[in-house]
Amino acid sequence: MSEQDRYIPGVPCWIDTNQPDPETAVAFYGGLFGWEFEDVTPPGAPVTYLLALLRGGPVAGVASQPEGTERGVAWDTYVWVADADESADKVRAAGGSVLSEPVDVGDSGRTALCADPEGAAFCLWQAKEHRGAAIVNEPGSLNFNALNTRDVDGARAFYGAVFGWELLDLGGGYAWALPGYGDFLEQRNPGMRAGMAEMGAPERFEDVAASVVQTSDDTPPHWGVIFAVDDADAIAARATELGGRVITAPFDAPWVRMSVLADPQGATFTASKFVPENKGGAATQ
Repeated sequence: MSEQDRYIPGVPCWIDTNQPDPETAVAFYGGLFGWEFEDVTPPGAPVTYLLALLRGGPVAGVASQPEGTERGVAWDTYVWVADADESADKVRAAGGSVLSEPVDVGDSGRTALCADPEGAAFCLWQAKEHRGAAIVNEPGSLNFNALNTRDVDGARAFYGAVFGWELLDLGGGYAWALPGYGDFLEQRNPGMRAGMAEMGAPERFEDVAASVVQTSDDTPPHWGVIFAVDDADAIAARATELGGRVITAPFDAPWVRMSVLADPQGATFTASKFVPENKGGAATQ
């Protein structure tokens, strides 16, 4: 196994955001997370693409919006697949939709924009040279991808058919478990399972590929991103200073303290600090 083998099919591997003004996003996220940026736009490409780097490792992307785009500003989740075309067929067969047919992104990989039956959009990623995020679960990097859905049973059927995910009841919340993912992670990080058991993590947590939030309000079903931070309160304050806004003030939840934020152009995300002492607590503002 090489350092490049960080993901297996069915695991979210990358995130990016399309923004009307990429430079505004660069200033915001650079100031918030300490990201540096590299312009990797291919010659003649219709959109600008900037790679966000943390300690030299790719962690996210910022793109300009295609002309005439009708999608709102948001963070997109990419799921690693062995074959983007076959996975797109699975999306259709399971009742979802392919919003943008599979297409090659230079030598980086092949991608398609899809949506589940409720309309939550996500991307497929068949990797070539671009092997996904190099740093995760550290302050300033991706911590979790979360499906916000009103129909948990429908989501279970859809994502099970497309990615082989199983719905894991964590007792107060849900997550997507991918059989075999824990074995892969243990091989990459020997002792991972023992460490989780020592902390009191829920059974099968090593297989968790993403989380699930069941909603009952008017929030449209969507995929959200959660960034790890070292201080949720400080990050919320800093986001405001940089022109963003706080949607949900910092609060305690099981295992974490988090805040829901929006960048200056409207893309929402969650900032989360891991707090093991909160593992048995209920959410409190």
